[in-house]
Amino acid sequence: MKIAFGADHAGWEQKDALVRSVTAAGHEVVDCGTGGDDSVDYPDFAETVARTVAGGDADRGILVCGTGIGMSIAANKVAGIRAAKCNDPEEARLCREHNDANVLCLGARVVDPSVMTEMVTAFLETDFAGGRHQRRVGKMTALDA
Repeated sequence: MKIAFGADHAGWEQKDALVRSVTAAGHEVVDCGTGGDDSVDYPDFAETVARTVAGGDADRGILVCGTGIGMSIAANKVAGIRAAKCNDPEEARLCREHNDANVLCLGARVVDPSVMTEMVTAFLETDFAGGRHQRRVGKMTALDA
């Protein structure tokens, strides 16, 4: 699977650690930055990752900022994106299974790094359940129009 990653200055260290973990698990990575703690604007990185996923150049995206909230708001502005801000592995699993989320948003200041790794694993290993959930995802997709 090809995964696009992005972070702001608050999340870049965790992003880099997650990139290493995902690469070691055999996934391909598109690193959309940032790579340091100089202050940057998170919407820029959320947009780049979201457009990469929506455009089909990556299968899924992972964004990390201080709380994950700003990244999720910005990413969800891009048509075709269903970004979920999650706090634990169960939420990461359910956002895939029930909502077919294609971008996971994480908060470096509010989630333990080891939990983030578990969340990313759950997000990448969980398939969309379809069935009754497909109707609901279809309604969300219609909102993009």
